[in-house]
Amino acid sequence: MVGVTYVDLWRPAIRRKALAYDISLVIGASLLMALLAQIRFILPFSPVPITGQTLGVLLIGTVLGSKRGAIAMGAYLLQGISGLPVFAGGGFGLAYLLGPTGGYLLGFIPAAFVCGYLAEKGLDRHIVTTLLAMVVGTGIIFACGFAWLSAFVGPAQAVVMGVYPFILGGALKIGIAGALLPLAWKFVGGRK
Repeated sequence: MVGVTYVDLWRPAIRRKALAYDISLVIGASLLMALLAQIRFILPFSPVPITGQTLGVLLIGTVLGSKRGAIAMGAYLLQGISGLPVFAGGGFGLAYLLGPTGGYLLGFIPAAFVCGYLAEKGLDRHIVTTLLAMVVGTGIIFACGFAWLSAFVGPAQAVVMGVYPFILGGALKIGIAGALLPLAWKFVGGRK
């Protein structure tokens, strides 16, 4: 069914219950992002850590859909801005968001939206199209992060510090998401 994401298969028909379902998905997804941010590896030459967040954005956007995925990423950022230690390494606050990694964080919102939109069009049902959607989502995050980081260190250094070191990990995350989502649809079989 085009227009339906994975979580829509279990969305209640009653409006009030559906709203509670959507809210719980958004909150749960934002908390998952906070957890994935704590899985980090620091690169000595870059202010940008390697985290599990990119995988989270890809999966959350695709599974929740464009609107709920983008709202979940916005909720995650608001949690961090409000002082909760949800950013990488327990970081928080507006200063953290406005720092060198802020572009990646802000890129989570459009990346989740686009991945969700592509899933709503049915691109998460087959491995090739799912991989394509994941490449697009990762590209959005990289582009936003690169542009923002460039303001701090210049474009040449931003590529060295904020793009090249993350290509292999990004490819791995794309592969994981690209394999999981079509498998999940096969799991539900006739419900799709």
